[in-house]
Amino acid sequence: MQGFDETFDWVVVGSGAGSFASALVMREAGKSVTILEKTEFLGGTTAKSGGVMWIPGNRFMAQDGEPDSIEAAATYLDALQAVDGGEAPGTSKTKRHSFLVEGPKAVDFLIEKGVKLRRGPQFWPDYYDEVEGGCKTTRTVVAEPFNLKELGKMSAMLRPGFAPFNLLLGEGMEAGHSRTNPAAKKILLRIAFRTIRDKLLVRKFTTAGAALQGRMLKAAIDAGADVRTNCAVEELVIEDGAVTGVVVRRDGKTVRIGARVGVLVNAGGFSRNQEMRDKYTPGTKSEWSQVPEGDTGEMHQELERVGGVLAQMDQLVGFQTTTPPGWQDAYVMPGAQGMTGKPHAILVDQSGARYMNEGGSYELYCETMRKRDKDVPAIPSWAIFDRQYVEKYKVAEKFIDKKIPEGWVEEGYLHTSDTLAGLAASIGVPADTLNATIERWNGFVAQGRDADFNRGERAYDNCGFVGDPFSEASSIGSIEQGPFYAVPVVPGDVSTYGGVVTDEKARVLNADGDPIGGLYATGTSTASAMGNVYPGAGSSIGPSMTFGFIAAKHAAGLDNQL
Repeated sequence: MQGFDETFDWVVVGSGAGSFASALVMREAGKSVTILEKTEFLGGTTAKSGGVMWIPGNRFMAQDGEPDSIEAAATYLDALQAVDGGEAPGTSKTKRHSFLVEGPKAVDFLIEKGVKLRRGPQFWPDYYDEVEGGCKTTRTVVAEPFNLKELGKMSAMLRPGFAPFNLLLGEGMEAGHSRTNPAAKKILLRIAFRTIRDKLLVRKFTTAGAALQGRMLKAAIDAGADVRTNCAVEELVIEDGAVTGVVVRRDGKTVRIGARVGVLVNAGGFSRNQEMRDKYTPGTKSEWSQVPEGDTGEMHQELERVGGVLAQMDQLVGFQTTTPPGWQDAYVMPGAQGMTGKPHAILVDQSGARYMNEGGSYELYCETMRKRDKDVPAIPSWAIFDRQYVEKYKVAEKFIDKKIPEGWVEEGYLHTSDTLAGLAASIGVPADTLNATIERWNGFVAQGRDADFNRGERAYDNCGFVGDPFSEASSIGSIEQGPFYAVPVVPGDVSTYGGVVTDEKARVLNADGDPIGGLYATGTSTASAMGNVYPGAGSSIGPSMTFGFIAAKHAAGLDNQL
């Protein structure tokens, strides 16, 4: 290894959850580490997200008297491979087994290193909980709210989250059902009290993904990891067929950094690269994505250049989005699953027909929309709801029953009419089709069962992040009381879901299926280890963190020690 300006044992590209997990393992092994983040903020998409990790068999389930098993989770994951085209190149029984075995160990390791974690909301089921091995409570793990003051000056380097408050995700969800949950006011008062107390004590809390990444960043810094921002990796250095370092652009200068043990790529996806989207996910737009500005896919291209094989590139972690005036300027765009999945609302395509279960996985929701659009125009689709809905629930984060926000009607976002025929004319769909769709839906509601798409029959459809567990009818409800309303829904995303193929040790594989020496990858830089399916909340961050942990263990020779 010659010609490097500086050298570390472990070089990490990107600063997601897997990056910090790997850094902590390497520091435990006594190895030097640098984390290179190309944007001005640390934390990646994880910091902006809910920060949820899907980890079957985690310690918190056992503590709550709900022991999980590798066998149950494996049965579940194996069955899900049939949902979308069979087993994809990025997954295998061996790789899924590695995730299931190592995930709980990774959680335990992080806790030992001072990262305070807890179980996610108690009712956040797997997205296909009706499948054998599925969980109807929750397999999720989240971070405790984090006081940013603990980071000192480094707090300015952490990417802001969407919820800078001292609250849990479950509390936020329950309080959000303010018109149907009798306990909502008490929860809001409790949060307000905490906020006042924290202000008096000069504390500055955040939650969700920013809390997870804040805690991970602090642990990594305390462990002695080197962390840098505004460092764009432009090239992986290859010597004798192995990766030995990276070429970095910082402050307009090129720096060569060597890696004695290996390089881990955890640089996110390509959601912000419209050219790559047009190639791999045609019909989608980068402006619909929730990801930060840095997810532009250069490392996908670089991984392919050095011999890696890209797969599952047509996959997105969908996040159905609605687009009210000003949506382009929102830090987090308003979601639509919690709108169309609630009682008194459905989704129709541009012919006026319903074509999916509006509950269920957001990844499947958006993929179904994209597939439908190939046969019937469905981008955008239309969320249809009535007066019953607006009296209970928000539209794009706002109640509209008493006052419609300025510009919503005038700019063509919100359509409303006293009749379904008038609504159909406003959104340009055949009135007879829309009327028949609503009549059929109302018939299902009267019978208590969605005979077309089984909405409400799985536990997940009825949880508070999708339906309304605080109402008598938690998932389905009639659409019969005017005025009637419609807003557009598009297939947004919270990341792409394809990338380079890796093995059960997170090693990047070449076209012959052999590991490329010194090169590891995790997160959405890889073809998902879950396959073409999203098993439950946190199915990106959970595997990213776990395979970062696995990669560092393998590279440091600690496979059997942690």
